Formats: sequence, C-alpha cells, structure tokens
Amino acid sequence: PVFAGMKGSAIENFSCVIYNIFLMNCTWQAGRDAPADTQYFLYWQKSKDEEEMECELYIKDENCRNVGCIFQNVSIGIEKAYFLVNGSSKDSLIQFYDEYIDLYKIEILTAPLNVTAHCTRDPMSCIITWHPPLTSHVENTKCFQYEISIQNK
Repeated sequence: PVFAGMKGSAIENFSCVIYNIFLMNCTWQAGRDAPADTQYFLYWQKSKDEEEMECELYIKDENCRNVGCIFQNVSIGIEKAYFLVNGSSKDSLIQFYDEYIDLYKIEILTAPLNVTAHCTRDPMSCIITWHPPLTSHVENTKCFQYEISIQNK
C-alpha cells in the first residue's frame, strides 16, 4: 500500500507494556526523516465496539515532542486492540503508524501472592503454597505456569 506522507516520517520502535494490573505504557521514537517540528499523537481502540481514544498523558522528550503515553485503568479484552500514531508538521505530510496488539501478550504479571514455605526435618520436605498473581484479564487460574527456584542453604 502507498501511504500518504513523507518517507521516513512515521514513528519507529513502537511498543507497549501493561504493568501493575491496570497501567499501560507505550513508547516510540520519532521518524528518522521527520521534520524537526513534527508532533505525534496516539489513539487507541480496545475493541471494534468501543470508541477510539487519544492519549491523555503523553511522555515528552527534551524538545517537547510526544514519544510515549501512559494509560490508566486499562482492562484486557478478548479482541486485539488497535493503536494508531499520526503526526503533524507545518512543512510536510507525516506518515501514520498503526498496529493491532493482543493486550494479554504484553502484560508483565505481578508476583504470586501469599507465598509460604513450610519445611520439616523428618522427613526432610517442604510444602510451598501461593495464590495466583493479580491480573486484569485471566479468570482461569489454571492458565498460569510457575517455576520454583530453590537454593539450598
């Protein structure tokens, strides 16, 4: 497809992570050949049924150019979310960047809760228990896989 706008003006290295259960952080870099006055704007849509929303809290670089966004109260749906970053410049048309992302794939999970270890000498054994981490989307706790690293002291 042919995109309107100056070649090399679209953002690069777009990525998002969800952390602390309901916060999402998206970042990008200005296009290599974008004019110095280019400003970028991020819009996202959680699903086809929901309306598109612009970022409310931009992260800015030293030139006051938007290079990221922090979203609050994010919940993870079953559809891929749609992200669009467009730009404006008084000198030229700026290419847009868009991407569909499965939000559950970008979530950084919190640690499991209430981890306890109960060890006995005779017989030498330990029972380790925990609760699943908090998350904004997984209802089925059987989905989690855990790895236990035991250092013998």
